[in-house]
Amino acid sequence: MADLSPAEQAGQLLWVGLDAGATRSSLDDLITERHLGGVVLLGGWHDGRASIEPTTSHLAGLASESATGGLGLFIAVDQEGGAVQQLQGQGFDDMPSAIEQGGLTDRELTRDATQWGEQLAAAGVNVNLAPVADTVPESLGTANEPIGQWYREYSHRSGKVADKVAAFIEGMHAGGVAATTKHFPGLGRITGNTDLTATGITDEETTTDDPYLDPFAAGIEAGTDFMMIGTAIYSQIDPDVNAAFSHRIVTDLLRDQMGYDGVVITDDVGNAVSVADVPVGERATMFIAAGGDIVLTADPGTVPTMTEAITTEMDDDAQFAELVQAAVTRVVELKIDRGLAECG
Repeated sequence: MADLSPAEQAGQLLWVGLDAGATRSSLDDLITERHLGGVVLLGGWHDGRASIEPTTSHLAGLASESATGGLGLFIAVDQEGGAVQQLQGQGFDDMPSAIEQGGLTDRELTRDATQWGEQLAAAGVNVNLAPVADTVPESLGTANEPIGQWYREYSHRSGKVADKVAAFIEGMHAGGVAATTKHFPGLGRITGNTDLTATGITDEETTTDDPYLDPFAAGIEAGTDFMMIGTAIYSQIDPDVNAAFSHRIVTDLLRDQMGYDGVVITDDVGNAVSVADVPVGERATMFIAAGGDIVLTADPGTVPTMTEAITTEMDDDAQFAELVQAAVTRVVELKIDRGLAECG
């Protein structure tokens, strides 16, 4: 980390989305000139592994001393199952929804998740943006637009969700893929989808000792590689502040109270309507100031503004620069653990 320039440090804290309809080289200049740390495959890649491998191989080949400080790229995808399975076709199982996965025993889920992880790894993907640790109360059900509407929850009981989160992570690791527990501190009690609206995204119930946090604790115990922070608002914890920008949620609750010392990543803050009123550069700097690490943006056009905001704030604020360095250190340590970098 000490060998990385400020621009390279900033880049390691940014992941950008590559849409299925774009050419595999469409982000090359952005990735190499902005020294980005990762790419997320978006939009549905449904033509099988043979059509995906050339893209992931190309992306992995962009890593170099000059482009990424010698650090490999995280290449991620949402592969939860059911309605949220970005990679489909020959080489990938048709994954059941999370609510159906919840009907499996823990051993069965780990077995299946191992196979799903192996399929991702064979396609050149090294991060799964799953499992979902959100608990949707049965009384809300499909009226919960981000999770319940699509049956993305393992159960309506947080204790069962916790068991399945741990089993899924164990399988991903056995399959050779990093896992991401999401969407902290939970999207199960809201009605609006934070990607699509800023209405109905305030959770008025969740507290800092809520049983709905148990699945996230289970993810931590199982060794989740990433914890994804959502952009809903939690009035019992930090009123009027999107979770990703909340020091009370990211640092006080997740890191200090729950003891998570790994990499924290945002849900999308590029296109998400829930944060549309926040200036683009501040979406990155506010997250890092809250204690976060990796900013995920589905909009490539936001990357220059975000990286420049980070480096400018580093120049202006020594304490912020220290937060950046701590974040990059966590990212580099994980890349070493996942075989994407070597310790000199």
